[in-house]
This record gives sequence, C-alpha cells and structure tokens, in this order.
Amino acid sequence: MQRENSFNHPSSPSARLRHRRRSNEGNEICTIEYNFLELVNEVTNDDCCWKAIQFWQSYYGIVEDLKSNGSHLLVNDRNKYKSMLIRAYSSVWMIGGFALVIYLGHLYIMAMVVVIQIFMARELFNLLRRTHEDRQLPGFRSLNWYFFFTAMFFVYGRLLSQRLVNTVTTDKVLYQLVSSLVKYQMAICYFLYIAGFMWFILTLKKKMYKYQFGQYAWTHMILIVVFTQSSFTVANIFEGIFWFLLPATLIVINDIAAYFFGFFFGRTPLIKISPKKTWEGFIGASVTTIISAFMLANIMGRFSWLTCPRKDLSTGWLHCDPGPMFTPEFFTLPGWIPTWFPWKDVTILRVQWHAICLGLFASIIAPFGGFFASGFKRAFKIKDFGDSIPGHGGITDRMDCQMVMAVFSYIYHQSFVVSQSITVESIIDQVLMNLTFEEQQLLFTKLGQMLQDRLFLQ
Repeated sequence: MQRENSFNHPSSPSARLRHRRRSNEGNEICTIEYNFLELVNEVTNDDCCWKAIQFWQSYYGIVEDLKSNGSHLLVNDRNKYKSMLIRAYSSVWMIGGFALVIYLGHLYIMAMVVVIQIFMARELFNLLRRTHEDRQLPGFRSLNWYFFFTAMFFVYGRLLSQRLVNTVTTDKVLYQLVSSLVKYQMAICYFLYIAGFMWFILTLKKKMYKYQFGQYAWTHMILIVVFTQSSFTVANIFEGIFWFLLPATLIVINDIAAYFFGFFFGRTPLIKISPKKTWEGFIGASVTTIISAFMLANIMGRFSWLTCPRKDLSTGWLHCDPGPMFTPEFFTLPGWIPTWFPWKDVTILRVQWHAICLGLFASIIAPFGGFFASGFKRAFKIKDFGDSIPGHGGITDRMDCQMVMAVFSYIYHQSFVVSQSITVESIIDQVLMNLTFEEQQLLFTKLGQMLQDRLFLQ
C-alpha cells in the first residue's frame, strides 16, 4: 500500500514546467523539482523518509548552483567578502599546520598524508552509503576499510621496504625478521585481499546484490583513483622534501591566485561544469604560479633539509652533497638591463628550469583534477564532499588537484631528474634488500679478495 504523503502538489505542474523552460538553468531546476514529485508519488512506507531526506539535501545544495550558472560569477556575488574571510581564516590554520609538519620532517609528513587519505576515504565511502541498506548488512561497512588498509599495507610496503631494511641493519634478529617480511610482503597482501574477497562473497544477501556489488566497485574505484595516486606523494617525500613541498605549494598558490583574480576581475566563464571558474582567474593564476615556481625553487633548493633524500626511516637532521641540480650557477645580466637595476649578476639553480615545467603543469593541467571533481559532485548532486574545512568543503575538495600533481611530480622526477646510471648507492641498496646477512658477509669477503688480487697484479 502506498501511503498518502503530506506534500503539497502544485495545481498545474505543466504550467510550472512551461514557466521554467525559458532558460537552460530553469530547465535543469524544473527537472529536479519534477523528479521530486515523482519520487514522492512512488516511494513506499519503508523508504519514504530516507529517500526524501537524501533528495532534499542534494536539492538545496544544487539548485542554487544551477541558478547561478553563468550569472552569479564570484565577482558579482554579494556574499563574496564573507566567504573570502571564512576561507582565509581556514587557510591560515591549514598553512600554519602544514609548515609545522614540514619542519618536523619526513615521517611526520608521511603521517599527515596517511591521515588525509583516511579522511578522503571516509568522505567518499559515505558518498554512496545508504543507512537503510547498511542496517540490513551488519559488518558490511567494515569490509570497505578492510580493503583500504590492505591496499595501504601493499602500497606503503613497496614504497618503504628498502628504507625499513636500512633502518634495522644494526640489529641482526630484527633485520632478518624485516627482510623476511619484505620478501613475502606481496604474497601476504594477496592472501589478505583474497580473504576480503571471500568475506564479500559470504556476505551477499538476497535483494541486496545490486547495492553490495555497487559498493564493492565503488571501494575499488576509490583505491585505484584516489589512494594509489595520493600515495605517490610519499614517494616524492623520501626523494627529498623539495619534490613534495614545491609541487604541493604550487597547487596552493594556483588555487589562491585563481580565487583572487576571479574575485576581483572574473567576468568570462571558463567551463560550464564549474560555473564560478573564469578565464581571468585561470590566466592570472597561471602566470602567478609559473613565476612563483621559478622563485621558490631558488629559495627551497638552498636548504639541505629539503633537498636531501631520506634513505631510512629515522628522524635525524640531514646533510648531503647537493649535487649539480642544487648547486648555484652565476649568470651576468646582459647590457640592456637598466643601470638602476640593483643586481649585475644572478645565481640560478639548475632545478629552477625543472620548476618551470612543474609550474606549467600545476597551472594548466592540474586544475582539470578540480574540474573532474566538480563534474563528479554534480553527478551525485552534492555541493562538497564534506564539511570538515570551513569555507573549503571536505578534505577531498582540497586534494583533487594535489593528486594529479603528485603523480606527475614523481614521474617527472624519475624520468628527467634522477640519473639513470648505476651508482654505488643503488648497488648497496640492492645488496641490503635481496641478500641475507651471511650472503652479504660472503660478498664482502669475495670482493675484498678480488680487489687484493687486482692490486697485486698492478
């Protein structure tokens, strides 16, 4: 039996539709309102409450955006100054906390990334969560987190295995234990995943198959698209904080510059899927980001704490040979420079030319991660992924471009910055990684004998 609902139906829905069809925005709003009336007519006693609540949450969040599409640009927003103050207040706290974590070092930065990944996963898991179905599937929500932490064990195990081995080389028992764990880590992760797969099959319940398989696919999409991409951030950290800090800072600068250029000068809409983005903001932010990349690389590249790679999981201070990438080179300015200019020559680091490439990507390509997120939110009829950051939305709303940038930074560093030739350090790493303690002693003895024989022949 369908129950009579208490909602007031319009006396003439068709007239209301005709009135709203005067513009594209009106058509979209009309479709939402019409769908709601159809929903009210079709829902049953059991699911009326949660479906109605779910609809109204998305309705009020999306209708205002649809009304503002193409007309309420940020420059014309009456509440823009209040919004700017809220965003600025949250940004100051985030930047301050971020600076503190950077000062504490590699392990603390990695911990921050892990916490961010957990919050992102929570926001995305909740996006398709239905309380009504979850009540009938006790323990099913835990399966999502089981797969998440299994993926975390696999990815971080692969990224940090060598550094973990380097950390425990002084303790023979612990070294053997860690070496065995590293050797069989892939097999352990595989059987953990298979156990989760069997857990999922055993929890399948009649009339819930579609929801359960949808959640299974959604969980794996999160692991592949979100978790795996953001994990490249950790790889960048241990290559040197510089390769994490500079790309992340460029995304922040680009975001802030785009906001302020759009705030004061934005008149021309950039892309329909994100109606408050403007060409003025995009171009102004691009120029600002590229200039900032060149200047910040010169500043950051002078601190060994930021440029030295971390070969283990210790927290001590780092000192290393900066190498040619971070060695200053002096250039004399050409004669056409005005005489009043205070500098006659400048120092430039080689890494600054690479920083321009990072700046170009951060300003032109990385924003498409934000556009993707905007389209994703519109597909699910939500305004933000969460509300954990006042004025910004959720953690995922702030990390959409960062994930794209993290992958590019790692690939760029490995392809164009890191020397591809065999080095003594890489050989030692392979020895420590793949040989037992006894095999390493045997290698040391044989290598010593070979060197002695060669010296004797000379």
